Amino acid sequence: MSPSLFAGFTKSLAMTALSEIGDRTFCVAAILAMRHPRKLVLAGCVASSVVMTLISSSLGWAAPNLISRKWSHHVTTTLFFVFGILSLRESYKEDGDSDDELEEVEAELDADSNNKKSESKYKPKDDDDSKKQQRPFLMRFFSPVFVKAFSITFFGEWGDMSQIATIGLAADENPLGVVLGGIVAQALCTTAAVLGGKSLASKISEKTVGLLSGALFLVFGVMSLLSGPEGEL
Repeated sequence: MSPSLFAGFTKSLAMTALSEIGDRTFCVAAILAMRHPRKLVLAGCVASSVVMTLISSSLGWAAPNLISRKWSHHVTTTLFFVFGILSLRESYKEDGDSDDELEEVEAELDADSNNKKSESKYKPKDDDDSKKQQRPFLMRFFSPVFVKAFSITFFGEWGDMSQIATIGLAADENPLGVVLGGIVAQALCTTAAVLGGKSLASKISEKTVGLLSGALFLVFGVMSLLSGPEGEL
């Protein structure tokens, strides 16, 4: 593995793991795995994470082609410092308990499930052929559980700090390394959430994870500042 590929891989792995462990999508995966087959939940969440990582890394890879590498490097460095400061500030406001996040996510999933059940009560019973035709396009080919896990994870991650950071990292590091590191980290976090369930998610301190994540962003910012646009210290 070349130095640039290894650097992109390790940075992406560490950044993604600390950004995702114990966050909202982590809680979603844990709760869904308690209510549905774990394999389908894991497959949907991981597939969504892979797609999101590929999209983010592609945007980062294209950035130096749209603007100069010098400016893309400066933007990435600034983002690292901004995200580091924001993560540290939010962490100091946390009480260190993740039960509130779990309860909020669980309440939203329950509300969505209850709405669907109430809607189905008022719909007339159709035969199997008409039911298949009325299904959303994706659910004709994939399990509803897979689609649910995929969509919740995808839209939960869209515009998230970790996604923007991945774009910036791919613009400044080896994009392939960023993709591989991000996918491995997402897969590990999702697997831990699915296997550990709600009990594991409730034991994770959001404050500690946020502090570590913020410190890591600041370290990346300093490294990026010292390395310069060419990426060499």
